[in-house]
Amino acid sequence: MIRKWLFRTTILTMLLVTLVAVLACYNPEKFLCVDSGNVTADVIIVPGGGSRERPLRAAELFKQHAAPRIILTGAGDDEINRQLLIKAGVPATAIQVENKSTTTRENAEFTIKLLRAEKVRTAILVTSWYHSRRALKTFEHYAPELAFYSRPSYYAFAREDWKKLGINRRMRFEFLKLPGYWIRYDVNPF
Repeated sequence: MIRKWLFRTTILTMLLVTLVAVLACYNPEKFLCVDSGNVTADVIIVPGGGSRERPLRAAELFKQHAAPRIILTGAGDDEINRQLLIKAGVPATAIQVENKSTTTRENAEFTIKLLRAEKVRTAILVTSWYHSRRALKTFEHYAPELAFYSRPSYYAFAREDWKKLGINRRMRFEFLKLPGYWIRYDVNPF
């Protein structure tokens, strides 16, 4: 009896996982993209990476008074992103840089240390739309006492742009990284 129940449960679980995977593959923008809508916070956080669209989205939100300052996190493109923010009209005094992290997990860990030291309670994450779920869930995992919101860049959101701008490849990697972060770091993507 228990064996039969276990078999049925296993089959049902496998079918459910397959269904979710198929739906996610056919509608990745609905699964990967998380947007919290119009929110305000103490700070905007911009992880490195993307196609230079992240700092431009952060500058747009800064000008809309979504937050009074911006933290750039990530080694490598931090200075380029800083210059893009300044060029877009963000005062240099409103920009803080964390330039030691090299992964989304490190972005969260290193930036959260700064947030806690400065007694920040709320933060808006500005990243690429296909990276927004993993980024948001990673920051929430490492600092559950803080409120994080997602306001992604919609650069190359249109399906016809995916192939010519290389978004297909980035989405495939994101579908691998989501369960990878869940297994390795216990960051639940749901």
